[in-house]
Amino acid sequence: MRTTWTLTKMRMRLALRNRAFLFFSLLMPIAFLFLYASLFAKGEPRVVGYLFPSVLALTVMGSFWGLSIQLVLFREHGILRRFRLTPAGPGALLASSLLSNYILTLPTVVLEFVLVRTVYGVTMFGNLWGVGLFLTLGIVTFAAFGLIVASLTSTIQETQVLNNAIWFLFLFFSGATLPLVFFPEWLQRLSMFLPATHLVVGLQFTLIGALPVRLLGTEVIALVGGGGLAFVLSWKLFRWEPEEKISRSAKAWAAAVAIPFLLLGVWENAVNVRRTELQEIYKSVGERASPLPNPH
Repeated sequence: MRTTWTLTKMRMRLALRNRAFLFFSLLMPIAFLFLYASLFAKGEPRVVGYLFPSVLALTVMGSFWGLSIQLVLFREHGILRRFRLTPAGPGALLASSLLSNYILTLPTVVLEFVLVRTVYGVTMFGNLWGVGLFLTLGIVTFAAFGLIVASLTSTIQETQVLNNAIWFLFLFFSGATLPLVFFPEWLQRLSMFLPATHLVVGLQFTLIGALPVRLLGTEVIALVGGGGLAFVLSWKLFRWEPEEKISRSAKAWAAAVAIPFLLLGVWENAVNVRRTELQEIYKSVGERASPLPNPH
């Protein structure tokens, strides 16, 4: 535990010296907030509150990008080779990645809450305990996905290609950019298989609908199961040296991280509850806020 905390502090110091980290972890999320609140919501507090879960989801999902790049850079530059000579094993190193990322993401999230309250007058934040839980699960889960990407790729170029493909799916098909109610039915059903959708839905129901966490078991199970699997698999696939190769069977094992989302996607499509509830939330906000267009 002491080794993990020592590594965590070191990773935090390195990150704060990195201008790219400060841009992607602080400036870009705040820019998204002002874009959504001022351009899309036109400053209307109820609409800002409706779009705020999407902003938080984008902030949280950015975790996987930075961690994957950083870990591959460490491997390419021989930094991991030096760690191999210390008592720190792969588990402590990966755990410190998750913990440092969590601690560094929280200030941005708090700042976003402060801005939507002071600048846009949003005062209703639903079930804050539930929001905090989903933010925590989201940060850890998507950071763990970043560790999986770093385990599968050998160069920065490969990492960026895979990151872009995953980010595209998360960004445009989860409801983070455009509310799910605007999607055609077949695309709404497909989105239920994405981990990002479970995060967005969980934040929407706790932040807007003020639902207790016990009614959001599907979303909690998806994030806990996916994040846990991603961490364990990234531990098993961990490589100290860039020359170490990953077998095809090992890469196939990495695909197991999708299992919780596939199973729960089938369940969500069978019961068809979440899509109906999301439409009800949209209608309840739209009745009192003119900037919201008709999805149909």
